[in-house]
Amino acid sequence: MVIQTNIESAMQAHLDNLTKPRGSLGKLETYCIKMARIQHQVPPKIEKKGIYVFAGDHGIVAEGVSLYPPEVTYQMVLNFLAGGAAINSLAGGTGWELTAVDAGVAGDFPPDEALHPICRFIRAKIGKGSRNFYQTPALTAEELEQALAKGRDLAVDAQQQGYDLVAIGDMGIGNTSTAAAMLIAAGFPADDMTDRGTGIDTAMLEHKRQVIKEAVRVRNPAKTGTAILEQLGSFDLAMMAGLILGLEGTGIACILDGFPVTSAAYMAAMIQPAVRDYLFAGHLSKVSGHKPVLDALGLSPILSLDMHLGEGTGAVIGGHIIELGVLAARNMASFSSAGISDTDKAEEKY
Repeated sequence: MVIQTNIESAMQAHLDNLTKPRGSLGKLETYCIKMARIQHQVPPKIEKKGIYVFAGDHGIVAEGVSLYPPEVTYQMVLNFLAGGAAINSLAGGTGWELTAVDAGVAGDFPPDEALHPICRFIRAKIGKGSRNFYQTPALTAEELEQALAKGRDLAVDAQQQGYDLVAIGDMGIGNTSTAAAMLIAAGFPADDMTDRGTGIDTAMLEHKRQVIKEAVRVRNPAKTGTAILEQLGSFDLAMMAGLILGLEGTGIACILDGFPVTSAAYMAAMIQPAVRDYLFAGHLSKVSGHKPVLDALGLSPILSLDMHLGEGTGAVIGGHIIELGVLAARNMASFSSAGISDTDKAEEKY
């Protein structure tokens, strides 16, 4: 491990000594430098990576803001555990260990002996879905503290699993409404944050927009991450924020998926701005509010594939790109070891 004040300079020197024109790997080199800074290690490593997909129900669905019924959250968790979801395929194909987290699903799951899950399943349920924040605060102060604490526990789990990179995914009917409400309360423009989610029509979109605006007006939380999560959040998004906060100082990088996950990251950054230093944005989703929030966090998305599925699908693909960059940094020969002259004239031959 390299211990020095400017780890970025050491990583840049390492990259410049590899058998390639300087800077020729473009953003892959940028990702390597950030990974080196997070791990304080030159070159960085990604030997093991895990994705946590948080599932939770959202009481705001009762206001008719989603195309799908809340039962789909429960059904999709069963699909994760059976290996049938998109995230199962994408995570498996790119070497991620998948953990499904019941952070607040409305239904009760059978015991593992009956489920026979093909991936890890963590039962972290605090309550059966958040409350309808159009009518009442989404969480109690005690529930929020529990959710943040359980998220921090998952950061400890990530260390115990030996992960170098952690991805966060989401599954919860109504979560784009919750995410939009939190971000509007934080100061983002309401019309930019409210999108079609799972594909609602124009009339339902306008209804969703008005419900969220009115709920934010009535709840009117203080502009702090904890106040917003309590008044307008949910168990799953609060738990994601807790995981992000818990990763501080661990040397584990964290890659975000789409709009709901990024809203949780923004709340975490309101609580502790330093979390930005170890966050990556896996992709830019098709949800209109995603880019402004990434911009506010200072994160540039690795990919833009017009995805808007959730589940962590964009995060695992983006994280694989980071891993490829790290592999190149670790495995390429240096000019000296390969017997290649590192001169300006030699570089011009490429």
